[in-house]
Amino acid sequence: MIPVLVSACLLGERVRFDGSGRAVASPHLERWRREGRLIPVCPEVAGGLPVPRPPAELQPDGRVIDITGADLTEAFRRGAEAALTMSRGGQGSPLAILKEGSPSCGSARIHDGRFSGAMIPGQGVTAWLLRERGVAVFSEAQIEEAAAFLAHLEAGEWPSDGKPSTLKP
Repeated sequence: MIPVLVSACLLGERVRFDGSGRAVASPHLERWRREGRLIPVCPEVAGGLPVPRPPAELQPDGRVIDITGADLTEAFRRGAEAALTMSRGGQGSPLAILKEGSPSCGSARIHDGRFSGAMIPGQGVTAWLLRERGVAVFSEAQIEEAAAFLAHLEAGEWPSDGKPSTLKP
């Protein structure tokens, strides 16, 4: 059984910066939870940040700054490394479903770094590291695609280059 790394907030865990969760109703997530496949992770908490915490955004220079001006880059890097370690534990998880828009977990878009509420194309610190190490990263809007990807993997359709991130559902 192939495990699935997933942002803890998407499972309803109250780990977001404001102390909330962002539970996603998905039959796939529910089935994977019953099967014991899910590996919940909040990279920001794993990196040592508290709940709640001031909002933070990824800057164009790669640093992560919170709204008070504190540099949280090292905590975000520690969290990304922790998520990578979790994805490699046990059987390993060749895919992750992460919270879009997050400075850690955003897979296609993140906040613009100015605390304006605007979104820009980009990926968070954890999403980037996981992809760099061959983990296929999906957002909560792509759970169907993640399920199809998982079905390919379970059918033994592993990509010829050995990197699950190059396998397309």
